[in-house]
Amino acid sequence: MPDLDQIPVGSFRFELAFHENALKPAGTAERTLAGGAFAECTGLEATMEPRVIREGGFNYGTHQRAGAVSFATVILRRGTTENRDLWKWFALTTQRGGYAYRLDVEIRHLDLEGKVIRSWQLHQALPVKLKSSDLNSRGGEVAIEELHLVHEGLSLK
Repeated sequence: MPDLDQIPVGSFRFELAFHENALKPAGTAERTLAGGAFAECTGLEATMEPRVIREGGFNYGTHQRAGAVSFATVILRRGTTENRDLWKWFALTTQRGGYAYRLDVEIRHLDLEGKVIRSWQLHQALPVKLKSSDLNSRGGEVAIEELHLVHEGLSLK
């Protein structure tokens, strides 16, 4: 069987699943709250800021150590969902005092047959921008123009 990292696949098919990540007793099933299909996803990146340590008497360079990691805002563009859960999530975190209500977001990269090639997990995601498409009877806009998510961790599953 060929290594999945060696198979050329397009980057144009992906799906999202939003999972509740509240503390739960061991053995309880994770609840998928919403899903979505978006035409574009950017911001799957993590950046480590190195710590520079200078040593007295060592004049040729510095020591580099691992520092804090920061994550880019993930931006999803031109999407649709089957329900209003993403709108409810945004309203809950911005209008109704649920500021700490976070979801884990799974972004699944699919091959041409619809099988998952790889997936990323955004931990403790929080919506910071939700933009609807313009209302225009001549246009072919989608329900969600942009969804911006900040998060506290990114992992490749």
